[in-house]
Amino acid sequence: MIGENIHDIRKRRGLTLSEVAERAGISKSYLSNIERNLHQNPSLRVMEKIASVLNVELKVLLMTEKNHETCPLDKEWLEFVRELKK
Repeated sequence: MIGENIHDIRKRRGLTLSEVAERAGISKSYLSNIERNLHQNPSLRVMEKIASVLNVELKVLLMTEKNHETCPLDKEWLEFVRELKK
C-alpha cells in the first residue's frame, strides 16, 4: 500500500521515477521496488526523504484504505485537493 501511495502521488505531481529518486538521494531501482511493493519495509529515513520530495506529510504515504475509513477528515481533504487540481 505504501508503494501505491508513493506512485499515485508522484504521478499526480508529474514527477518521474528518476526525478524523485535523485531528489531523495536514493537509487531509481530502489524507489521502483518500493512503488511495486517488492521492498515493503523501507526505512523511516527513506520514507521521510520521499515524503519531502513529494511535498506531503509522512503519514500520507503511510495511509492505508483502513486509515482513510477511520480518518474521514483526511479523506475529505485529499478529495478537496484533487478537485482543486482539476
